[in-house]
Amino acid sequence: MKFSLDEDFARYAVELALSKGVDYAEARIQNDTERVYILKNGKPDAMGISKELGISIRVLVKGSMGFAATDDWQNKEKIRMIVEDAVRMAKANRLGDEKLSEESSFNVSLFVKPKIDPWNVSMEEKIKFLTEIDKSLIEADPTAKVPNRMHYLLEKSTEKVFYNSEGTVIISSIPRIAYFSFFVVVVNGKFDTRFIQKGESRGWEALKDWNLSTYLAGEAKALSKLLREAVEPPEGELDVIIGPSVSGLAAHESVGHPYEADRIWGREGAQAGESFVNPDMLKTKIGSDVVTVIDDPTIPNSYGFYLYDDEGVKAKPRFLIKEGYINEFLHNRETAVRFGTKSNAAARASAYNREPIVRMANTYVAPGDYTFDELLEDIRFGVYIKTFGEWNIDDRRFNMRFVGKEAWLIENGRLTKLVRNPILEITTPAYYASIDAIDKNLEFEAATCGKGDPGQGVPVWTGGPNIRLRNIRVLKG
Repeated sequence: MKFSLDEDFARYAVELALSKGVDYAEARIQNDTERVYILKNGKPDAMGISKELGISIRVLVKGSMGFAATDDWQNKEKIRMIVEDAVRMAKANRLGDEKLSEESSFNVSLFVKPKIDPWNVSMEEKIKFLTEIDKSLIEADPTAKVPNRMHYLLEKSTEKVFYNSEGTVIISSIPRIAYFSFFVVVVNGKFDTRFIQKGESRGWEALKDWNLSTYLAGEAKALSKLLREAVEPPEGELDVIIGPSVSGLAAHESVGHPYEADRIWGREGAQAGESFVNPDMLKTKIGSDVVTVIDDPTIPNSYGFYLYDDEGVKAKPRFLIKEGYINEFLHNRETAVRFGTKSNAAARASAYNREPIVRMANTYVAPGDYTFDELLEDIRFGVYIKTFGEWNIDDRRFNMRFVGKEAWLIENGRLTKLVRNPILEITTPAYYASIDAIDKNLEFEAATCGKGDPGQGVPVWTGGPNIRLRNIRVLKG
């Protein structure tokens, strides 16, 4: 797809705002184009195309922020109207104390080009692709039935022009492709479900690399084996290993969210909750020495990929926990001033008509030096939780509970029996303090992270290796 936006309209909006005496102005033109294909129980169910295209303007006037947007982005009269609306909104608040951190200015273009543009792949080929995946699920295990199956293919292109009064101009185009699957496996009258999501900032070539037919067949076999063979899990204080999908989700929910500075500040309290973390906890110990948790937007091909955020700040890896210590929070330019620091490029907006707010990108636990076998060999009796079926965490991100799906008993350093629905209930500090070893096997899963009011869903990766926890309380499901 050719780049379709014209930066002149963003420049016009900023210059017009400056002529009205604002202290700062930024304009963002954003074009999100999506196509979806849904296959349900082997039959095409829906195909849709959507487009969100428009321009927003944000201004700062004597400590107060104003924001307005329109989808008529090439109409200078409409641009004039939203500039006036934003300025009027900012001036209406006479008690404003908002400031923006001082940041470097950039003038760059970023175009991520897919090897195979999904827009050039026929609808027939896409339906055939989904049909082949569906067939692999049905045929995965002759002793099981898979009566309910849904496959969802998403192709997205996001074009942006960002222009501010400090001289920053960022032009970007990023493709994304994602696959979602939900299916039910039935064995001898018992059933269980599985939800899977894949996503990257690439083109059609990503789908081939994921090898989805083989992957989903393996997941279906694992689920049917679980239904046939799983026994009750042990209870009590046990050593536990959790797999990458569990450790990744934990990193996102129990580190990423509570380390969002707007949440710590209290601004997200009414929408998404607060945080057990406070500014005085920075540089204090929360986990064992082997624990490092990173949020990194710059990982190539990642689902949460970007190199400049929606305030024009250059992205970099953010070390939220470093060797067991709370190291930094996620900041936009506004929270950075309140916390006496610089922005670390965590401002993201899901669409042209949404303000940029503090968000994660790709949050993961850094891998360690162990092999998986080395994690196992030092456990006499414990549980390995490879995947999860349920996750709960309170609105301050302090108390968490998750229920294992594919899980195994560990006896004398070996995986022996499948166990059914082991439950971990633990506080966030206790969880990270109990980790004593981490293996090298870093894996990522795609997700859509929700936050804000009006709601904003943004693409992210959650990731981690296999992690060993000592003396964790395990309950029966």
